[in-house]
Amino acid sequence: MGYVLAVIGGSGLYEMDGLSHVQEVPVSTPYGEPSGPVIRGRLGDTTMLFLPRHGRGHRIAPSAINYRANICALKKLGATHLISVSAVGSMREQIAPGDLVLVDQFIDLTKHRVSTFFDEGIAAHVSFSDPVCPRMMEAVVRAHEGSEVRLHRGGTYVCIEGPQFSTRAESLVYRSWGVSVIGMTNMPEAKLAREAQLPFCTLALATDYDCWHEGEEAVTVETVVETLSRNVRFAKTLLAKVSAMLPDPRTSPAHDALAGAIITSGSIEAPVRERLAWLLDLTSKSSVDPGHQE
Repeated sequence: MGYVLAVIGGSGLYEMDGLSHVQEVPVSTPYGEPSGPVIRGRLGDTTMLFLPRHGRGHRIAPSAINYRANICALKKLGATHLISVSAVGSMREQIAPGDLVLVDQFIDLTKHRVSTFFDEGIAAHVSFSDPVCPRMMEAVVRAHEGSEVRLHRGGTYVCIEGPQFSTRAESLVYRSWGVSVIGMTNMPEAKLAREAQLPFCTLALATDYDCWHEGEEAVTVETVVETLSRNVRFAKTLLAKVSAMLPDPRTSPAHDALAGAIITSGSIEAPVRERLAWLLDLTSKSSVDPGHQE
C-alpha cells in the first residue's frame, strides 16, 4: 500500500499531469468545516490529497482559516505526510523572488488562532524543537535536482497574523532576528501537523522582498500574484517527483509525537474522547496516566 501525501496550498496545485481518479471528498470534523472539499487522486503508487487553505477563489483570510479542521480532515482521509506550499516574502538579499526556501524553523507571532487539538478536557505537550521533518526535506532536495529554480536549504519562517503586510519598522525588526522569509499561514499548520503526528515540510516560494528592501517597491498583491503564478508549474512538478520519494513516516520526529505527551490523569469525559477519536484511541479507556498515551 502506497503513502498518502497531503498538500495544503493553492487551488491549482492538483491540476497536475498524471493525476488520475480525481474526486472531491467532503469531510466533516469535530472542529467545523475545513476550507473546502479535499481533492483526492492517484499519482503512481501514491494517493494525493489537496486542500486549498484559503478556499476556492481565495475567500478565506489567514486569520479566518479553520486550521484545526484542515489538518483533521487530511488525517481522517489517511494522510501519512503533509507538505505546505506557501507564498512568502523574502527577508534576505540572497533570496530572490521566485526562489524556493526549505525552511526548518518557525517564529510564531500570530495572536488569534487556536494552535492545538488539546485545549479542553485534556492537555498534551508535544516536542517541537525541530518542527520540519528532515527526511521530508531530503526528499524535496532530491526531487529538486535539475530544476532551474534556485533552492535555499534551511531558514526561519516568521509567521505574522495579517492580513495586512508588515510595517517597515516591523520588517526591519524581523530582519534583525535573522529570519529568512515572512508569511501568514504556516502557523499553526506546523504545530497541528506535529500533534497529528504527520511528517511535515514547507515549500516556501518567495514572491517579493518584504518592505525592508528600500531598493524595491513596497509589496503589493499584484506583485505577489504575478510571481506566484510563475511558480505554480514548478511546484506541481516538484510535488509529483516528491510523491515518489516519500520517506518512511516512522523515521520522522512526528512519529509517535504524542507518546508521553498527554499529561491528563483521571477521568476523560466522553465528549473529549469522541472529539479526539480520529487521532487517539481513548474510547476504551476512561483515563490516561500522566505522561503516558494509551
